[in-house]
Amino acid sequence: MIKQRLPETPPSFEENLTELASYKEQDADWKGGKVWSLVYHPGDDFSDFLKKAHQLYFSENALNPMAFKSLRRMEAEVVRMTASMLNGGPDATGTMTTGGTESILMAVKAYRERAKKKGITKPEMVLPESAHVAFDKAAHYFGVKMRKAPLDKDFRVDMSAVRKLINRNTIMLVGSAPQYPQGVIDPIGALSDLAIEKGLPLHVDACIGGFVLPWLERLGRKVEPWDFRVPGVTSMSADVHKYGFAPKGASVVVYRSMDYLKHQFFITTDWSGGVYASATMPGTKPGGAISAAWAAMVGMGEAGYLAHAAKTMEAFDRLVAGIRAIPGITVLGSPESSLIAWTSEGYDTDKPSVDVYAVAEQLTARGWSIDRQQYPASVHLTVTSNHLPVVDLYLADLRASVEHVLAHPEEAVVGAAAMYGLMAKVPVRALVKQGVEKVMEALYAADPAFEPNPEDNHILPPRFREYEPMVVRAIDTAYAFRQRLRRR
Repeated sequence: MIKQRLPETPPSFEENLTELASYKEQDADWKGGKVWSLVYHPGDDFSDFLKKAHQLYFSENALNPMAFKSLRRMEAEVVRMTASMLNGGPDATGTMTTGGTESILMAVKAYRERAKKKGITKPEMVLPESAHVAFDKAAHYFGVKMRKAPLDKDFRVDMSAVRKLINRNTIMLVGSAPQYPQGVIDPIGALSDLAIEKGLPLHVDACIGGFVLPWLERLGRKVEPWDFRVPGVTSMSADVHKYGFAPKGASVVVYRSMDYLKHQFFITTDWSGGVYASATMPGTKPGGAISAAWAAMVGMGEAGYLAHAAKTMEAFDRLVAGIRAIPGITVLGSPESSLIAWTSEGYDTDKPSVDVYAVAEQLTARGWSIDRQQYPASVHLTVTSNHLPVVDLYLADLRASVEHVLAHPEEAVVGAAAMYGLMAKVPVRALVKQGVEKVMEALYAADPAFEPNPEDNHILPPRFREYEPMVVRAIDTAYAFRQRLRRR
């Protein structure tokens, strides 16, 4: 049963921990390499070491850096080590944040404030269609209009489109290194030239690539300049809790100089509680996240990151080759780091060879946690060193799943495969949004009326399944609406 009230008498610590551990039984098997996102596992010994580092600063709060000078030092060193890795100069500076989303939020906020001082009251940013959804969230929170540029055939942003979208209200340009959906790097050099020409800041989102691309270059991989070596890049975001292998809650936003960072700060002097200044979104900043990020970077070192990058790319290369060898599917684009998206051969025609979502459903039934994408329908893999031991198993299951779907095409019109297929094709996206809003309301309701049901396999995770019909109704409504429009 879902707990509704505090227990009158608390259980023992041992009973409490036993119950907590039991909740994990329905979670995805990330340690076994069955999850292709969310978790970056460097090994049990290193994880145990990071837990101890986190515990050392379990209660400390970086809200007041004067009270906890140790945390201020560690944050400064995390930022400087990251800036150095990204080829930032001696003036490069920044802050730690809770994750990539906050790092992106802070960059957008800083450039909005910077533009406000220049008299821009209707701020806009120009970004690729493939840019991380955190930019959408930043636009929503901070009142910045998005002008999205389409992608070229290689899934990089179309530079001619970017140029046409710039106007007097533009406050920043955005590029990704790499972008998440297909794992390719936007033309950072060309974006830099345009940013310099127009006098605009350029933010490079390297949340997922920041802690892996430097080491791929050291391993001899050809990667076009993408960081502060490119003169027009004014800020970057990089997540320590991804390929930096820190525990969750650690990212860095780095600026070329204080000229940009200073616009990120929030300061008020009129509160009755005293003068208040904050560099990032939260007030309280948990000390454990800072100390563990510092420990991860110092404990891993260049040698550790190089070793993990080598294993990651061995797994990556074998996966790309193996996927391309399976009839009926193909890899999207030419991924340049550690991200893979595979789809159906003929995905850009009226008759793709296999239904991707039906294959995904088959893989889920075989115990894999699958990340599905749309536009085009595809399956996403974030490859880490932890996946190297399971490459052959994944490829065998993938081949078997594709062969099964090709032999049973009717499975594309039932279950989760049909749901995902419909959602990707709905012409009126606002109606899907209404359905998802109902799901969110249900998830965060004061009295949630659901229980886990791990036997089901639908579009929503087990806890949320009874709200799935709301999404279905939204899809049905959208199709009915489209049919009425056609009859007119």
